[in-house]
Amino acid sequence: MDTDKTNEHVDRSRRRLLATAAMVAVAGAANLLPSPLVAAGLGDAIRPFRVSVPEHDLADLRRRITATRWPDRETVDDQSQGTQLGKLRPLVEYWGSGYDWRKAEAKLNALPQFMTTIDGVDIHFIHVRSRHPNAMPLIMTHGWPGSVLELLKTIGPLTDPTAHGGRADDAFDVVLPAMPGYGFSGKPKEIGWNAERIGRAWAELMKRLGYSRYVAQGGDWGAPVSSAMARQAPGGLLGIHLNLPATVPPDVAAALAGGPAPAGLSEQERAVFEALMTNNKKGNSAYFTMLSARPQAVGYGLTDSPAGLAAWMLLHPGFARVTSGGDAEASPTKDDVLDNITLYWLTNSAASSARLYWENGGQSVVLAAAQKTAEISLPVAVTVFPEEVYRAPETWARRAYRNLIYFHEADKGGHFAAWEQPELFSAELRAAFRSLR
Repeated sequence: MDTDKTNEHVDRSRRRLLATAAMVAVAGAANLLPSPLVAAGLGDAIRPFRVSVPEHDLADLRRRITATRWPDRETVDDQSQGTQLGKLRPLVEYWGSGYDWRKAEAKLNALPQFMTTIDGVDIHFIHVRSRHPNAMPLIMTHGWPGSVLELLKTIGPLTDPTAHGGRADDAFDVVLPAMPGYGFSGKPKEIGWNAERIGRAWAELMKRLGYSRYVAQGGDWGAPVSSAMARQAPGGLLGIHLNLPATVPPDVAAALAGGPAPAGLSEQERAVFEALMTNNKKGNSAYFTMLSARPQAVGYGLTDSPAGLAAWMLLHPGFARVTSGGDAEASPTKDDVLDNITLYWLTNSAASSARLYWENGGQSVVLAAAQKTAEISLPVAVTVFPEEVYRAPETWARRAYRNLIYFHEADKGGHFAAWEQPELFSAELRAAFRSLR
């Protein structure tokens, strides 16, 4: 062993740690930083993070957009063949000429961001403490084709409820991690990073932040991750909230796979069953099948073509109403959507994010048996949004979760509920977790 080189490495590590501590000391006065900064060892360090995309990366993106080779128009008047040319092309052309990533970058850098290494993978996260005392710590998990960006509009209402029609004792400290393979988080170099492993990583993250009591929330992939945490029941986790719950009962799942329709369905249950059947027949989950089967194959084209990436992500039914802009007052806006797509492009995470589908083994995120809901004993809260791809009936939710403490059907909002209706979404979380404070 070369002792001089070893000592030099240790000295560099110590200097980096001291520099980090100095940065924290400056920002700590703003009450925006987690405590403790460092857990047991150097490997547990929580490091301040700032987004700074090189200008040549943005120039390359614009060059690729300009050079897009477009296909001919689809032969139908709907999205049954995929993202429509007439909606996609104006959005992509605006992306290359009028869109400004620096605004999204500034939005992120206005928030306290950090990086920490858990189980060998760097995890990027946003951590905003409430100004109100005794705020409840909350970790929220995004999905695909979303990111931490889809949750940003809830930070104000959640951390400062008195400024948004709530009470001080409804406040949350908010932790928003980017899943491994997504955004600025690291890309796993080995298999096994499924919802279960991410759930364990999130429990470790909350432990490093010094939280001994907290709750978790998730929709889309965030729902399986939060559910995995509830099954694992790490010390300190009080309960979870889901806006895409896994409540489809086994008999209904069998019928959807080709068996006879279950007997005794209520009017609401039958309507949900028929909607699921229609969704399957229309192939609206084709992206799920492709990403589950061959994420690497799909990743090549998405990594090489900005237009291809946008077309693929906008295929998701959650984006059905947000393509070329539409209502300027709607949320997410055209720029919001492009912020999200650009984040995937700049971090080269099309393939790495898609691998989560493969890791999941093609298991549906809405089937109770697939998500092992019978193993969850912690409190579970559910909000159903009317334009969600799956609207869970309360009867199925009560069958799936033996400790269902809250169920509510909101009057507006869809798959990206936190993005679309941040005030309403935040009010739901206040109500859902109030009994656990």
